[in-house]
Amino acid sequence: MPDMKSILVYISLIFSCQYIQAQERDSLLTVFWNVENFFDYTDQGNGESDKEFSSMGARHWTKKKFYRKCDAIAKTILWMGDIYGRMPDIIGFAEIENRGVLKILLESTLLRKYDYGIVHYDSPDRRGIDVALIYRKSVFRKISCSLRVPEYEGIGLQTRDILHVQMEMLSDGKDTLNFIVNHHPSKFGGEKESEGRRNAAMIALKEMCDSIGNEPVIAMGDFNDSPDGPAFGIIEGTLVNKGKELYEKGEGSIRYEGRWDLIDMFLVSGTIAENTHMEICRIPFLMTWDKKHPGEKPLRTYSGPRYIGGVSDHCPVILWYFKDN
Repeated sequence: MPDMKSILVYISLIFSCQYIQAQERDSLLTVFWNVENFFDYTDQGNGESDKEFSSMGARHWTKKKFYRKCDAIAKTILWMGDIYGRMPDIIGFAEIENRGVLKILLESTLLRKYDYGIVHYDSPDRRGIDVALIYRKSVFRKISCSLRVPEYEGIGLQTRDILHVQMEMLSDGKDTLNFIVNHHPSKFGGEKESEGRRNAAMIALKEMCDSIGNEPVIAMGDFNDSPDGPAFGIIEGTLVNKGKELYEKGEGSIRYEGRWDLIDMFLVSGTIAENTHMEICRIPFLMTWDKKHPGEKPLRTYSGPRYIGGVSDHCPVILWYFKDN
């Protein structure tokens, strides 16, 4: 049974959505979601994770389970379209195996009714997971895209790239926006030991923003650190962290040992910071009761080696951009 805090969060979301729907219609809805090991079900010989997440692998990741996850992701996006009054214009993903899984997602589910385009490139990540972006082709025209693989101590860091996509809005103003999708190195091996890798990723993000110039930037991602982490000091003065206020209120996108933490967030240019609003999206059918600690948590796909049928241990996060406010 949901606790009172979960009920209040849900009521707050409804009122927030009603408020947002009352705003000027000239707005954009951006989503970021780490969908946790979104692999297809075939072993294409691309490493241990590819083998593990296959029909014959250790996870027994079958076609049925894969399509079930596709349907759940699509249902989530359609739920957002219903609740927020419009389908997301941009969705950034983390932990995507390849372009193929997104192609199947957009063609085999009810998302096929919508005009989403894909931006994805393979990265050198050792687990074989990448970042990616989909966008409404009726809202945006892709101008360009570029990649940046962070360097650590002078050598290429074998991790996910940072994806930059420059978009032109198909509106009267023909405004240009820059979307940057991140998935920074985790704290695996120890927080202090991995700090240098996260710093390298943040330096790469800052340099990418510096190269863009005065055009607005919306950076999103799983930064594997909370807003008070030292790596965020590198980007301070370049981008405004829209997750900081939520974090200070005790909100989060993941839950560990009964405690919420915020590692998925948006960073935006100062010129548009006042026109943006970030929320954490706790969707009822993506949550499960935490048996060890009071409250709910995101329902992930696996609990250890056991398949439990969820989507991710991360909640999606959203950013509204009100162009005329």
